[in-house]
Amino acid sequence: MGGCFSKPKPVEVKVELSLLEKEKEVDGLSPNGKASPFADCRLNGALAHTSDEDSMLLPLNHNSRDFVEASVCHVKDLENGQMREVDLGCGRALLIKQQGEFSAMAHKCPHYGAPLVKGVLSKGHVRCPWHGACFSTATGDIEDFPGLDSLPTFQVRVEKDKVIIRANKQALQSQKRLKPMSRCSAVINSNTGFSHVLIIGSGPAGLVCAETLRQEGFTDRIVMCTMDRHPPYDRPKLSKSLESTAEQLRLRSIDFLQDHDIELLTEKEVMAVDVKTRSVTFEDGLRMEYKKLFIATGSKPKLMNYKGKDVRNVFHLQTPEDANSIARLANNKNAVIVGTSFVGMEVAAALTDKAHSVSVIGIEPVPFKKALGEKVGKAIMKLFETNRVKFYMLNEVSEMIGQHGQLKEVVLKSGKVLRADVCVIGTGSVPATGFLKQSGIHLDSKGFISVNKMMQTNVDGVFAGGDVVTFPFPPRNNKKVNIPHWQMAHVHGRVAALSMIGRPSEFKTVPYFWSAMFGKTIRYAGYGDGFDDVIIQGDLDELRFVAFYTRSEEVVAVASMNYDPIVSRVAEVLGSGKTIKKRDVETGDISWLIEKGSH
Repeated sequence: MGGCFSKPKPVEVKVELSLLEKEKEVDGLSPNGKASPFADCRLNGALAHTSDEDSMLLPLNHNSRDFVEASVCHVKDLENGQMREVDLGCGRALLIKQQGEFSAMAHKCPHYGAPLVKGVLSKGHVRCPWHGACFSTATGDIEDFPGLDSLPTFQVRVEKDKVIIRANKQALQSQKRLKPMSRCSAVINSNTGFSHVLIIGSGPAGLVCAETLRQEGFTDRIVMCTMDRHPPYDRPKLSKSLESTAEQLRLRSIDFLQDHDIELLTEKEVMAVDVKTRSVTFEDGLRMEYKKLFIATGSKPKLMNYKGKDVRNVFHLQTPEDANSIARLANNKNAVIVGTSFVGMEVAAALTDKAHSVSVIGIEPVPFKKALGEKVGKAIMKLFETNRVKFYMLNEVSEMIGQHGQLKEVVLKSGKVLRADVCVIGTGSVPATGFLKQSGIHLDSKGFISVNKMMQTNVDGVFAGGDVVTFPFPPRNNKKVNIPHWQMAHVHGRVAALSMIGRPSEFKTVPYFWSAMFGKTIRYAGYGDGFDDVIIQGDLDELRFVAFYTRSEEVVAVASMNYDPIVSRVAEVLGSGKTIKKRDVETGDISWLIEKGSH
């Protein structure tokens, strides 16, 4: 994939941290004068708006109606390693200065529209402050995920000490750019039971795989099949925005897929894969042969044992229709959430302004204890309690009781009875790989598909990615891990596509995920599984903190709330192969990790 990260031999770097001292940063040194691992990835340094004079429009050529030119600042207004958001009159751009050279591109991340000026500028790329996507400052190409689109870039020149940007007006307005994509060169009958590449699953892994193939010039047939009834959509938003329709969540339209010869078969469930004949059989009897197969079926809800499974209005949140029904049924009614997974907790938060009551049942004493630690979990739990959410922890469901088939009560094993008009089960998930059990494709004891660093399975021509796989993770000495993040699935799709066409790419990314509740966002980067300590800087009570997760004596992950863009900045350090030691985050000054100002 793109060169967002280099992977030099790991080196230990001293980090001195203290919340109290005033922020300082001079020539890449930390406040105490010692070498900072963040020296190569500076934050925005010049955030002020440009003056009206600086933004004055210059005369355009009479035949350049599609373009705008503007003088946006003085050549000395930006230092090396700084960014500025500038106004060109009919749109804004991000101006960047690195190694004495200026460049300019769109100012918003095409994923969710984050202001990139508040992100992290490193060697040759900008990292989004919200979700960690990376974009080349030279080309605007997306180099690390999430997101599907790249950024348009604009011409920059210097005349009489003025920095002038020339930009396409349409690009300024759209703030995104699609990489060129090839089309299928063969004349294909849609009923033909053969596809050069067959993709099972239309989530981010499958979609990025298909798009990458087309971007890399692949001109044979691509078929993507899914059990969903909709084109690819933004699944993480389901639990955060329950009333959104599939259309509103859509990532790519049917027209887009058709324009790029990516055939989509919806409501298709795979029953079996025969690796000897290189064929896939579907529930409706369709059989399709393939040359290359990519399996990205994601996960399915973990089943729960309780009485009353025939009672209606009990949901596993899987589709936009599920989300819409949950929101409708909970309106001024009693909602019960079973499980303190991120999805379950996000649904609970989303329902507080709709439901009469919201109750959460969990088997752990504190939500998110395994992922974020007990202290962070307690702080988030307090946020929920402040918003009228009632917790029943160290508890499990015994029975769902209905009246005329409709849910009325949830009975806990403790004997407690909760009034309930709608129930959402968010007790975790398992890989959706049941159809592979007799295929010869290797599954581990938990049902995950084992792949190598090229996302290849043990079977020639069969690849897999996303939530269904365990893959070798370089920061853990290539131990095989499962990281079910939306961002990671994008990476898997790209790596698999490049492997299919004989252009294998090294696995280069830092895991990154986020969760939003009550208008507040938790950001997380790294791989904290098995952490043995959490070092917290900031104020948990105010939910303005950064938590460093350590394993032995090394920082392996970081989480934050209201501390942007610290998680993206730490991701840069981890991605560069440098090491942050536990002793360096226990005391000291982290003010120079935090945003210097707001635009």
